[in-house]
Amino acid sequence: MGRSRILVLAAIVLLGGATAAQAGPCTGQIAEVEQRISQLSAARLPSGAGEPTARQSVGAQLHHQPTPGTVEHAEYVANKRGEAALARARKADAAGNANACAEALRKARHLYGID
Repeated sequence: MGRSRILVLAAIVLLGGATAAQAGPCTGQIAEVEQRISQLSAARLPSGAGEPTARQSVGAQLHHQPTPGTVEHAEYVANKRGEAALARARKADAAGNANACAEALRKARHLYGID
């Protein structure tokens, strides 16, 4: 994860704290997940924890070596899915929908490997 993405997540966490007076049912949980993602990304763990993941491709199952382009595309798709899950959690939180927020956070935790 690039520095700009880490800075964006850090800003989101800070802004989340500033809007605590208008907190939804899972605002604190969203902040915790975002903080954990930031910590894991900053540590750059070799296991890949803190980086979103995607499903294994058929090519990988056939023991084909990935090209730099396919790796980059897979990272892009995984990042978009992780960001989308967090966005769904924020939207559900703002709407007061605790169930949808919890489900989106579960998906985000899974994608980022912080189950």
